[in-house]
Amino acid sequence: MPTVSYVNGLFGYMQEIAGRTEQFWCPVKHAKRIKSLHSRYQKFIDYGDAETYRSKVETVRHDFKDLE
Repeated sequence: MPTVSYVNGLFGYMQEIAGRTEQFWCPVKHAKRIKSLHSRYQKFIDYGDAETYRSKVETVRHDFKDLE
């Protein structure tokens, strides 16, 4: 079914865009564990870690070297 493959690919593409957008604007992990993680989530700063957030937010926002 080409339609199902297309839709799955489209959802994957949208999830990647959302992950990269979230990495730039708000790279903080959720307070509660979530079921579906996008590819950028592991780079995020732990919830509640304000000191690390302040010191590393700019680095995390621009850390896309693995995509080159």
